[in-house]
Amino acid sequence: MLWWGVAAALLANVLYSTGFVLEKRALSALPALSTRQPARLVRHLVGSPLWLGGSLALAAGFAAQLAVYRTLPIAAAQGIFVSGLVLLLLLSSVFLGERTSGRERQSILAILLALGMVVASLQGSGASTVTRTAPTGTLLAIALPSLAAGLWLFGAAERRARRRHRQPSTGVPYGVAVGLLYGVSSLAIKGVSGLLDAHDWAGTARDLFTSPYPYLLLFTGAVGLVLSQTALQRCRASLIVPVCTTVTCVFTAACGTVAFGEPLPSDPVRLSLRLGGTAVAVFVLLALPRQDAGEPAPAAEAEPAPGPGTRSQGVEP
Repeated sequence: MLWWGVAAALLANVLYSTGFVLEKRALSALPALSTRQPARLVRHLVGSPLWLGGSLALAAGFAAQLAVYRTLPIAAAQGIFVSGLVLLLLLSSVFLGERTSGRERQSILAILLALGMVVASLQGSGASTVTRTAPTGTLLAIALPSLAAGLWLFGAAERRARRRHRQPSTGVPYGVAVGLLYGVSSLAIKGVSGLLDAHDWAGTARDLFTSPYPYLLLFTGAVGLVLSQTALQRCRASLIVPVCTTVTCVFTAACGTVAFGEPLPSDPVRLSLRLGGTAVAVFVLLALPRQDAGEPAPAAEAEPAPGPGTRSQGVEP
């Protein structure tokens, strides 16, 4: 069963990376999207066959993720999911023509190293322990403040984006905000996977709808759709998706371990690897540039034309 989980995680990586690239290509041909007009945004999206193809790939990745969470510990699954960043960067380069800077490539390598530390901490006794459900109070105590923080951060990024004479954003704040929403969604997916029972569909439906998992999924799915597509249209997929994925993985590994009661390492070395890897990933995110240096800053507002009695300050002929 362990290898089935690893295979499902690798398949999910391929499906998610393909879906993001297809959606990004579709978004480049659509009018500018705005979170202030969600109905108009959704209408443009469903009218694009290429975007629909990308969304179907993401939906298939969601199904594969359900299989992963039934067979692998939540922290181990995140270590495999984050390896999909390499494939995403390759696809973005080939199909989107995006190029990452040296600093961004170094940051992504550091992120992979950090999450490798988290995976290394899973070795030893209890590494394959899989918990099915989380106490509702604990789950909501983690999920609700995280959702509020994600929405606030996205709103703050939108307000900064509307300021005049500012440098173009790389999308790091957008990626962190959407990553928090998808982190909560990942916890809900983990909970749904634990309640599925192919031999008792009536009992599964009863357990699902009396739990918070489907409602968290509906909220993060609807709001995440509007926010993520707006952010993906405005920013490079080769940066915003790795940032979003890293936040989701670190959040899910850290908070999921607490919410679902999967044990932390008792060995000091493995505990240091778990906590140190999380700290390094967060530090790298904070150190990423907030502006695209390769793009020119917006032009300054034009000076008013000099009036009849105003002397021009140019070089005199």
